Amino acid sequence: MDAGKRLINDLFNGNRTIFIPFFQRSYVWKEEQWERFLADMEMVSEEKRTYFLGSVILKQMQNNGSGNGDGDIRTLIDGQQRFTTLNIFFKVLYLKLNRNESFDRLFRLDNATKSLALQHNYNDIRAFEKVLSFTEEQELDASANNIFAVYEYFRKNIELDKIDEQAIKNNIMFVGIDLGDSDDEQQIFDTINSLSVRLTTAELLKNFFFDRKEDVGKFQKYWQSVFEGENQTQFWDYEFTVINARRAIIDIFFYSYLQIKIQDPDLKISSVDKTAFSRMGSVFNSYKKLIEIYKLDKTIIFEEIHEYASLFRQNFDFTNAQVIPQENDIRRLNTIIFGLKSSTLIPYVMYILKHVTDIQQRNELFGAIEAYMMRRMITRSSTSHYNALFFRMIANKILSRSQFIAYLQAQDDSVNAIPSDEDVKHAIHHHALTNLQAKGILYLLESKIRHENYQATQLLSFQKYSLEHLMPKKWQKNWVLSHYTAEQRDKKIPTLGNLTIIPQSLNNSISNADWTNKKTGNKRSSGLIQYATGLETLTPYLSFADWNEDAITKRADDLYRYFVNIWSLK
Repeated sequence: MDAGKRLINDLFNGNRTIFIPFFQRSYVWKEEQWERFLADMEMVSEEKRTYFLGSVILKQMQNNGSGNGDGDIRTLIDGQQRFTTLNIFFKVLYLKLNRNESFDRLFRLDNATKSLALQHNYNDIRAFEKVLSFTEEQELDASANNIFAVYEYFRKNIELDKIDEQAIKNNIMFVGIDLGDSDDEQQIFDTINSLSVRLTTAELLKNFFFDRKEDVGKFQKYWQSVFEGENQTQFWDYEFTVINARRAIIDIFFYSYLQIKIQDPDLKISSVDKTAFSRMGSVFNSYKKLIEIYKLDKTIIFEEIHEYASLFRQNFDFTNAQVIPQENDIRRLNTIIFGLKSSTLIPYVMYILKHVTDIQQRNELFGAIEAYMMRRMITRSSTSHYNALFFRMIANKILSRSQFIAYLQAQDDSVNAIPSDEDVKHAIHHHALTNLQAKGILYLLESKIRHENYQATQLLSFQKYSLEHLMPKKWQKNWVLSHYTAEQRDKKIPTLGNLTIIPQSLNNSISNADWTNKKTGNKRSSGLIQYATGLETLTPYLSFADWNEDAITKRADDLYRYFVNIWSLK
């Protein structure tokens, strides 16, 4: 790897072909970026001092005759937006100056082909080559595509008296990073992410899976139809926190499919490789090594990815905007996976979705998974071994409720044990949960025990509820101690018996008010009776004349009975 300062003439030198990965996503810069770019060019023209235009990463490719000349061939890992904009900016500038030959000297190869030095991707190549073939200014339909739009922007906004082409060529500087053919692209990907440049593992995989023009048919069939079709991109681009890092859903999907694949006993993946392939930070390299070392058929991989991706898209909902049903199904697990941030479940749930076609059997298993997760959550059991546990369930083809329970009961260690009813009872009475955990447990309980036919209000989606302490943390001003000490009260306050979900946060003055005013509210703000009526987990307790430690214990006992009845694993 070599890194250093690069001028435009260093990057476009007449002998270098730069390929944007053929199946890379389209050019996406908009007017905000074009306006800033043009302002920067005007500033450099006026001040004639060095201006850095960011980093570009080029990877050396072996010259196997695929280029447009016999010279240096590079793949553009990072810099697509800037290089595209730079080419079109200079094209318009030289058209306005009636010096098209100056553009050709700078941005075409210095050989018999005279091809463009920058070879664009599948989505933009036709528009890009059309614009850069002009020998005089032409008007284009800016709404047709983004390449035409940036051309039209520069055509209408470049003022020749504000642009000094030589000053730009002499002073625009890039930080150039040149990678050898054997350099680690995954490490570069991680570096790009750390610099907040948006590039997903999926982008690297796409360009590893499909060759430039020879695989257009496979790309369209197996990739574009499920990942880049209409209304698909927004879903896959959504970012979710996994292991304290924000990752795109599409990256989580590819990680999850990889974990399913390496559990296949027929592949005989070594334990050393399984450990290496299970690291979230090296997914791209893991795919390359898996396919190369274990001689996997890429077409079979494509077919499986396409099937799993379709199932993922149909079943997983990270918005928490759906109202979950009372009966067990995938919508309840979505609340646990995305609402309660239990993403370690994703590979196993994907595996179930593909291999269990009987809906009743599938939902019974989903109910067992929910019960296990809730028991572990209320008892604050460790989650550090969940990955290994659920991967083993895939390897052992655990595909029914009875198999799931039997497998857990057969574990030799206590690390992943099913918490007993007594464990649950103790936890409900004594454990302080995070707000998110308490909200999730109460919401899922509420959805199970409420009788919609008898309620005037319907259950809302998970995201619509907030958590409220019935006896507030700041109780000293408005709440009187009885036969309990302040220390005992403080320990009771964060336990489940004192917590409730409500569809609207209470005003601070109401939230910290005494029990009577907290229930009824005041002239300016409503209280619990207004917001919580209809909630089975709270309504019966709004008739209590006083809310104290004994009342908290009574409600905790009631919640316990609901809990162990609903989430039984016997």
